[in-house]
Amino acid sequence: MAYSAFEVARYIIHHEAQQNRPVSNLRLQKLLYFVQAKFVMDSHGTSPCFYEKMEAWGFGPVVREVYYEYRYYGGAMIPPERNFSTTIAPRDQSMLDEILNDCAQFSTSALVDITHSQTPWQEARRYNKEITTAAIYNYFRGKWNG
Repeated sequence: MAYSAFEVARYIIHHEAQQNRPVSNLRLQKLLYFVQAKFVMDSHGTSPCFYEKMEAWGFGPVVREVYYEYRYYGGAMIPPERNFSTTIAPRDQSMLDEILNDCAQFSTSALVDITHSQTPWQEARRYNKEITTAAIYNYFRGKWNG
């Protein structure tokens, strides 16, 4: 089941706050990319986590709608919602938690560097187009340990 990117972003912000890991808009965008990759790979390319387009911006992958929702915070931590609730299924929450915990070992700048080293961002950036789930699947196929 796919969710809205905004719903996934809200979940990421909440989860990371619970783990005492602050999330800026820049970090949120990279986490959305790796979450999308996890869902695409676990479904063998058939089921993304969200359907909104991911674009190749200067600092890596970005979901435009989510970026503009949180741009007010700039580089500061995005505060979690006080009365958070989610429609994300428990099984999917577990997958999200897994990839977020895997990404926690990396600084935001390291996540930017990682995305810049990968062909989905490089090719989309070169040709000024979106980072498709097909590009993500083709890149991670054979590399993914999930």
